[in-house]
Amino acid sequence: MQEPALLVADKNNKIYDMPGFAACGMAGNDLYVLKEEDLVPLPECARLFFLPDRQPIGFDIRQNRFLEMEGFYPCAAFVAPGYTQLFTAAYREKPKAGILPLFSYAPLAWYKGRLHVPALRIDSRRVHDARFMDMAKVEKKIQSFKATQNRLIIHLRNCALNYCCPNAINFFLARYECPLPVSPFCNARCIGCISYQPEGSCASSQHRISFVPEPEEVAEVALTHLRQVRGGIVSFGQGCEGEPLLAADTILKAIKIIRKQTQKGTIHMNTNASLALAMKELCLAGLDSIRVSFNSLRKEYYTRYYQPSGYKFDDVIESILCARKYKKFVSINYLVMPGFTDDAQEYEHLVRFIRGTKVDMIQWRNLNFDPQLYFRELGIKPQEKRQLLGVKAVICGLKKMFPKLRHGYFNVAITKKSPANK
Repeated sequence: MQEPALLVADKNNKIYDMPGFAACGMAGNDLYVLKEEDLVPLPECARLFFLPDRQPIGFDIRQNRFLEMEGFYPCAAFVAPGYTQLFTAAYREKPKAGILPLFSYAPLAWYKGRLHVPALRIDSRRVHDARFMDMAKVEKKIQSFKATQNRLIIHLRNCALNYCCPNAINFFLARYECPLPVSPFCNARCIGCISYQPEGSCASSQHRISFVPEPEEVAEVALTHLRQVRGGIVSFGQGCEGEPLLAADTILKAIKIIRKQTQKGTIHMNTNASLALAMKELCLAGLDSIRVSFNSLRKEYYTRYYQPSGYKFDDVIESILCARKYKKFVSINYLVMPGFTDDAQEYEHLVRFIRGTKVDMIQWRNLNFDPQLYFRELGIKPQEKRQLLGVKAVICGLKKMFPKLRHGYFNVAITKKSPANK
């Protein structure tokens, strides 16, 4: 039977398959030969990379061992939204290797005449699918706001045109989810933050909003969207801002304005859930759902990644329980890193968390960070012995254990006819 073949790149960005070498992936520091059952054809809209300062690793079929491939670079793919990767690209860093940019890096394989990646389609909706984003329509719609004085609309225009932000684009296309960034500030220093990176690290992916919009500006954007989009979502807590709970007063006033004029749609917040009192006030005001980000359900590793300032892991749990008390829909944004997320101890803590909080949904999002640096930042040494279950096995195990738990990648609309699970 044909083995998925190793792909490598040269210094001119040309990709080659390597006869006699099977494609490999990594989970932490462990190497795996990629199997057919883990592969899907490379999704459209995926981005391809070669990784400098690193040597690819392949499995020599004749010698039955893993080998580093000198003179080449590893190939990797940033898979499209809606897919959760099962392994990271297999490579060894050279001395003084530079930090990789803020993407996730799935291994590439050549199989049955096509490019493949080890990934699971976790969400089939087209929410962020660039193939269905007509930029000519976006630009035409932006022109209709040419005379606006609303600073938030002007900010979203920049996000759509310069950063190709899917949610900003969806606002101008009047569909799915509309972003409502409000907070220039944050009370965490996530090592993988896409809007802030300290000097000497990799570049941030986008600039953070520089002002706090007025409640009326926020409400104007939200009402424009909710009145046009059936089952629409408006959401605080975007990649171009800090922590929205730090602007809770603005959000509170905006929600009251919105709900005075319409009961349509879902008012949502992506948050670190650091401030339980603010969470309570927003839930009472009409916030419908929240999504809370975790890299780990173990306090030690959560703290090393998020580096919270002025709050603790236990405060996050308190906020989630508060939202559940007021029957709000609660998702967790679970940042997947193969070799860590599928660690048996991490899985055990995740199961305990789901039982204790009764969250409604897990969004299995790939963690955009240099994979090997991630383990160093968390203080996990390569020689540590850990039991890895496999990302796919973790997801399948939870589906069996918690049949009412939803799994996906994108936020979901909440209606009165389909309330949060109890």
